[in-house]
Amino acid sequence: MEFERGRFSWLLRPVLIVYDLFVLNFLAFYFLNFNESNLYFFSTKLFNDKHLLFIIYSIILWLLSAFLFKFYNVYRYTSVVNILSLLIKQFLAFSVIVFSFIGIFRSISVQAFVVSNYLCYSLISIGIIKLLSFYILKSFRFYLRGNLREVIIIGNGTSVLELKNLFLKKKELGYRVKAVFNNSGEKNVTGTINDSFKFLKKNHNIDEIYCGIDELTKKEINDYVKYASLSRCNLKFVPSDNSNLFTKRLNTNYYDYLPVLSIQETALNNYFNKFVKRTFDIVFSLLVIVFVLSWLSILLFIIIKLESKGPVFYRHLRNGINYKEFYCYKYRSLNITQEVSGSYVKQDDSRVTKIGGFLRRTSMDELPQFINVLKGEMSLVGPRPHMLSYTDEYSKVIDKYNFIYRHNVKPGITGLAQTKGYRGEVQNDQDIINRVKYDVFYIENWSLLLDVKIILQTVTNAISGEEKAY
Repeated sequence: MEFERGRFSWLLRPVLIVYDLFVLNFLAFYFLNFNESNLYFFSTKLFNDKHLLFIIYSIILWLLSAFLFKFYNVYRYTSVVNILSLLIKQFLAFSVIVFSFIGIFRSISVQAFVVSNYLCYSLISIGIIKLLSFYILKSFRFYLRGNLREVIIIGNGTSVLELKNLFLKKKELGYRVKAVFNNSGEKNVTGTINDSFKFLKKNHNIDEIYCGIDELTKKEINDYVKYASLSRCNLKFVPSDNSNLFTKRLNTNYYDYLPVLSIQETALNNYFNKFVKRTFDIVFSLLVIVFVLSWLSILLFIIIKLESKGPVFYRHLRNGINYKEFYCYKYRSLNITQEVSGSYVKQDDSRVTKIGGFLRRTSMDELPQFINVLKGEMSLVGPRPHMLSYTDEYSKVIDKYNFIYRHNVKPGITGLAQTKGYRGEVQNDQDIINRVKYDVFYIENWSLLLDVKIILQTVTNAISGEEKAY
């Protein structure tokens, strides 16, 4: 996902969209002289004004095809060949759209030659402005040194050095290298990789970080991901020549034939799916809070207080989406009120109270997390959040990209891994490997139906009892 950092170039995209739609409909009014007979579809009168009908039709389907072909996704590193390819694909699709309109409404009589002229003039008008805006921005960066991206580079591999030289030589790309960090010990670098974190704390205007991913530890990668998310800074990975990180979970862009990888936006994080999932989360969590937590919390307050001293609710620090830390709520089930770093509750744990044992066996201790869901820190379904100490420990066991990918969505009260038995105490490396495997499968194959299925399975497991529910 690309973050914009206070620049005005992001305005160019909506301006181009408005211009394109204006051109398409102005030229349609000029070229497409629809006949005067009324339009009928399934014997129902739609509109008297044929042009109004075409405007609505063309706007909707132009925007839909533009979204599918990523027609407006043109970046500073995009090549002219790619722009021309986008123009051709978009207008081939729009040609089908226009001829389909004429074919559906047979009362419209427009010659194919006239339609072809309309499409050609539209292509030329839109294409010229698209390319012109691209080159004007390039010239603005090269000559006036505006619209620049402040970047730092981490690493010392061949690909990293090629990228650095590319930024220094091709000033029209608009990248200003502020610092270079690696562990080579050379004099021409700003400092070591550890120094880069100190640099980032002092310099909050960095737009992008480019990392030689094969030269970094998993913890360092996790720290960069966390910083990038909190600072809304773009994080890119530069693979080595023999890297095996080209997976469908990485978005690959080419900077003058040099591959640069970034964390691909998951289906869960696109706008429509986020809206659907968030709406489901809010409605479901409100129902639980109003009809269950409202009276259950009062009852448990009395029972928990009678058995042990301390609060009814217990909060513990966890890693959320993009490693952002938040306080996760539970009903207190232990006779202690402070979290002990790196200590899962084990079977027959002496810290568990009597009422706590019941709450944990039935998973009722997790119910206050519906408050986290309502606050937007968690979702009903997603990867379970870990203790901060476990996040660092598990990152050493799991494939580095799988672990980053797992933290690219909101954590959940329950998840696919939990319904498959991988919950609670991690007894060996295989437990966490399988947990992350199911988490990744869920992220890649998300649907609202899958969420409902996992919720129902969680309820079934809670009623029947689970082996690791202690």
